[in-house]
Amino acid sequence: MKILVVGDIVGSVGRRLCRDLIKGLVRERGIDFVIANAENAAAGSGVTPKITEEFLSYGIDMLTSGNHIWRRKEILEKLIGEPRLLRPHNYPAGLPGKGVGLYETKSGKSIGIINLMGRVFMPAIADCPFRAATDEIEKLKAKTPVIIIDFHAEATSEKIAFARFVQGKASLVFGTHTHVQTADETVFGGFTAYISDVGMTGPFDSVIGRNTEQIIKRFITQVPDRADVAEGDPQLSAIVVDIDAETGKARSIERVQKKSL
Repeated sequence: MKILVVGDIVGSVGRRLCRDLIKGLVRERGIDFVIANAENAAAGSGVTPKITEEFLSYGIDMLTSGNHIWRRKEILEKLIGEPRLLRPHNYPAGLPGKGVGLYETKSGKSIGIINLMGRVFMPAIADCPFRAATDEIEKLKAKTPVIIIDFHAEATSEKIAFARFVQGKASLVFGTHTHVQTADETVFGGFTAYISDVGMTGPFDSVIGRNTEQIIKRFITQVPDRADVAEGDPQLSAIVVDIDAETGKARSIERVQKKSL
């Protein structure tokens, strides 16, 4: 099976890229399932129920998120009622939504997806992602050999360590959050595909999606101020991963960057 993973979607620019490009990529690449990180889709921070439905109509099969998922309060009911929208599993128990799901690809194969958040340079609220992953992987393995994990984290060392920790158990570990696509795609141990960050789907004439001048001013003055979502040079960042549906072993991982039509 071929999995398309779309990197952090930023603002209306990122949403338009998804609308214009994803269905074409699915046809061109023979994609069986599409995953996208949506936590920055609403004006650069959070996601709304309306945007969630838009993404699902664009050919995205399910959405992951991260620490900004709570920014829009109207998403809480959607987290409860929409199994195709995940939040990090290792947030404290009792919060709305879930971080693990079992899904069916276009070819009728089952895949398990886990959304986790790292703890290094991140909000000090998440439980240990290493421990949180262990039980969930075992539960999903009883239903499918294909396990995919969105590891939403800042530090590359934590991301790589986590991927090594689940090597041979997870089919794919992809990093999100930094908005910068890394060039370290590989398959660990002939089984687990990995990349430190899928990158950003949004305006590249920016500082990770935000207005360049406003961000520079913030760094120089150290005064917190508004930073609008930028608009220039729209690009989609993604990966395509080929996985053996019977064994769960990843065959290959490829970076993709595509400009707007």
